[in-house]
Amino acid sequence: MFDFDATLPLMALQFLLLAAVLNVIFYKPLTKALDDRDNYIRNNNLEARERLAKTERLTKEYEQQLADARKQAQVIVTQAQEDAQRITAEKIAQAQREAQAQREQVAQEIEQQKQEALRSLEQQVDAFSRQILEKLLEPSLVGK
Repeated sequence: MFDFDATLPLMALQFLLLAAVLNVIFYKPLTKALDDRDNYIRNNNLEARERLAKTERLTKEYEQQLADARKQAQVIVTQAQEDAQRITAEKIAQAQREAQAQREQVAQEIEQQKQEALRSLEQQVDAFSRQILEKLLEPSLVGK
């Protein structure tokens, strides 16, 4: 049924030759291109992961720095408020002391003026008393 003459080995040789030519011309460059592409994708993926990890690390550092800066700003604001309250309290206390000193000075002046007015009134009362006595005693001296 099959004829095994020189055609079969020639066909087998042609097939092997075609496979070798296709391997050299087509399959090797194609597999090389696929391997290069695979390596390129793998390298890019690895670099992307490294960049992502670095970005996340930097983000955490910046967030920590931002939190620290906010804490420091809050401490500065609190300290400034405390300083302002302390200065205000000192100025109020000083103003109250000055007002108290002025009140005491005015009270002393009023007391002095009061004493002077009382002395003056006592002198006038004494003078009026003498005048009244003189007027009362004059008619009795005249009648004697």
